[in-house]
Amino acid sequence: MVTKQLLKDLPEDADLRRADSLAREIFSDVANKWALLIIEALGERTLRFSELRNEVEGISHKMLTQNLRMLERNGLAARKVYPTVPPRVEYTLTEPGRALRATVDAMCGWTHRYLGHIEDSRGRFDA
Repeated sequence: MVTKQLLKDLPEDADLRRADSLAREIFSDVANKWALLIIEALGERTLRFSELRNEVEGISHKMLTQNLRMLERNGLAARKVYPTVPPRVEYTLTEPGRALRATVDAMCGWTHRYLGHIEDSRGRFDA
């Protein structure tokens, strides 16, 4: 967590500990399983809605739509609509979205590295 000393030159909105901070709102938006999986799926590619839905197994149409709108609102994903019938819509990560993807990739790597350890711990805990 960021200390008060590190935050002294930043606006109050940057403090995750404050309930009313913009930083906490953004953190809450992107720190959910669907947003992280969408960011990982988009990677360096541009995908159509249906392709993205196929990439993120288990996500509903509604949840994908909500999360894509949130990512777009926060400037992490860009949406391009082509004037065809039916309309073709594509999504891609913006520069801040690609920067966030580096963190998501690190989290995925951590998950893969410690998956066995976590499974073992859960087995002992649940026994």
